Amino acid sequence: MASTSDIKKGLCIVYNNDTYKIIEFQHVKPGKGPAFVRTKLRSLTSGKVIDNTFSAGNKIEEVRVETRKYQYLYPEGDMYHFMNTDDYNQISLQKEALDSPDFLKEGEIVTIIIRTSDELPLSVDMPIHVYLEVTHTDPGVKGNTATNATKPAIVETGAKVNVPLFINEGDKIKIETEKGTYIERVKE
Repeated sequence: MASTSDIKKGLCIVYNNDTYKIIEFQHVKPGKGPAFVRTKLRSLTSGKVIDNTFSAGNKIEEVRVETRKYQYLYPEGDMYHFMNTDDYNQISLQKEALDSPDFLKEGEIVTIIIRTSDELPLSVDMPIHVYLEVTHTDPGVKGNTATNATKPAIVETGAKVNVPLFINEGDKIKIETEKGTYIERVKE
């Protein structure tokens, strides 16, 4: 059993007879009253996100997990297929298990969290940044680098991202997967 002081991003816990992954947390120590931990939890079975507050010192049941590297192969409806890079075993996961499936490109290496007690895959952690090619956007205008104005663009995986006005079709861009935001243009 762990306590609220052990809470960190990515920790998997049992709460209300379901397995949840902590995606956000904040320790709060008000001037008056006891401390508490405000959390955002994602259900690893349904994908639903809930807010919950734990009182300081509460016991929480931690799920023992293991992380393994997998290569993304292809989508098939709502199922995504992955291959273990060590032993070449393949697994399929529901779309809800992925943090940001819109930025997943075939051949991408991801980390899959697996519950050790029954070898059940729980969730997929994407790389922090991905490099994707812009397939559709309005033409860029020379000299539009000084403003913070953006325009919509579609990348090779089909995801929509707001990019600066100087980005053109065919440009490779770096995207932060957690927020789905443009970071920079990548020079080849």
